Amino acid sequence: MFNFRKPKIIVDKEKIEELLTRGVDKIYPTKEMLESVLLSGKKLKLYQGFDPTGDKLHLGHMVGLRKHRQWQDLGHEVIFLIGDGTGEAGDPSGKKKTREKFFTSEELRANAKNYINQASKIVRFHGQNPIKILYNGDWLNKLTKTDILNIAQHFSVQQLIERDMFQDRLKAGESINLREFLYPLLQGYDSVAMDVDLELGGSDQTFNMLAGRMLMKAMKGKEKFVMTMPILADSKGVKIGKSEGNVIGLTDEPNDLFGKIMSLGDDSIIPMFTLLTDIPNEDIQSFEIQKNPMELKKHVARIIISQLHSEKSAETAQENFEKIFSKGGTPEDVLEVTVAKGTLFVDILMVEQIVISKSEWRRLVSEGAVSNMETEEKITDTEFKVQDGVYKIGKRRFIKIKVL
Repeated sequence: MFNFRKPKIIVDKEKIEELLTRGVDKIYPTKEMLESVLLSGKKLKLYQGFDPTGDKLHLGHMVGLRKHRQWQDLGHEVIFLIGDGTGEAGDPSGKKKTREKFFTSEELRANAKNYINQASKIVRFHGQNPIKILYNGDWLNKLTKTDILNIAQHFSVQQLIERDMFQDRLKAGESINLREFLYPLLQGYDSVAMDVDLELGGSDQTFNMLAGRMLMKAMKGKEKFVMTMPILADSKGVKIGKSEGNVIGLTDEPNDLFGKIMSLGDDSIIPMFTLLTDIPNEDIQSFEIQKNPMELKKHVARIIISQLHSEKSAETAQENFEKIFSKGGTPEDVLEVTVAKGTLFVDILMVEQIVISKSEWRRLVSEGAVSNMETEEKITDTEFKVQDGVYKIGKRRFIKIKVL
């Protein structure tokens, strides 16, 4: 017979302190209350939701996934919630305008197909104390008119319209779509449906998570803890994510990952070390950013790629980066394509997904960002027909062309 043992709840003051402080923005109602519960040895059920409005998890998601892993390792019940139900409403968090497109349930489920594979680079879905996978469409899509009215009665219009982004829209004369206006009610109901003890999320989700905390108290008479995490942001304070178009995906190839991380501003170094690595805080505090930012960025890029791929991949990616940018070379594993004579370069780049549109191609050409590495000539004609050679597109994209 199989011996299925319940995971042991680990009560270790040092690990609990790490859980409650590092990579944590705020805890509601208080850190002290949550710490007391954890030290008592009580097993908690918690979750974080991921709306699949894109098909890629990115470094911003990695912050929450690493926190998932900490809870998982301490023996608590962790739920990876795919928001195919909430995703239909469209989360307005951080958005200055109503989104142009709302997703269908079918589109959201399709986007989420590879989420588990991507997240499994960081958390365990099998083996000891596996994380559970749930879809909130399974309960949100079954709500009746009466159910929705019973949820809505616990909120006022004044409460919902207080959100910063809604106030900004009102001042700017932008519309507030009722569909997204109701988003906090749906996310809040997730907590009720799963009967959780705690919800994890980025600090930009605080309003939504507190709505769930209020709904839990109103509908179940239960206190729900909320743990918010800092947003991983670039040098301009813009979060790294799909909405802003600066995605650094968990499944990006090592060379791309290394180059994208190196292109971030120096002021992203400390947040990356703090939120995405296990380097001790005291070591991070001793870093002298102004003296050696390049080496520190290489160091954190190597650690992140080792987590997502392997140490060998990280070493190779660094070698390629240094070869390209320090020595003016090309990567060893450059993409090679054989094409017919007279083929337009832009057509090859779009087929290989090196550029995503002809407008991007025209912009790169106008900026002098496309060149033949062997002849050192810049491509100035958008109708350029390729010849044999290795070409550089932008800062870190390369392709080797052989013409038949």
